[in-house]
Amino acid sequence: MAVGLLEEYERPIPAPMTLADPQYVAEIFGALEEAGAAVHHFFLKVPAEVLARRIDARSVVPRDPERDEAVRQWCKTRIAQCVAAADTLPADTIFLDGERPCRELADEVLTRVGVSVNS
Repeated sequence: MAVGLLEEYERPIPAPMTLADPQYVAEIFGALEEAGAAVHHFFLKVPAEVLARRIDARSVVPRDPERDEAVRQWCKTRIAQCVAAADTLPADTIFLDGERPCRELADEVLTRVGVSVNS
């Protein structure tokens, strides 16, 4: 699907997700590279306690407080694995300080993938 999007839109396709399983990283990045797609992997390094605060501050299912809390708790059980994943990522991974302002992070990503940044 990602390769199809790249072919159709002819520009980088951001995929905002954390791959915490090295096997998934190898499978997904390998398939993209095999298809000739350039892969720019960015990883936001954020301390576990900051991630927990951010998860607590968001609402996924606002009309169902019980389910909303269950989602937050599930996300929080994944924090340790996601933080530890930083040590298992490919050598060409670009690590970004996830505590920087969103605009700065977006500008850095765009610059690194060769898209002009308009202020």
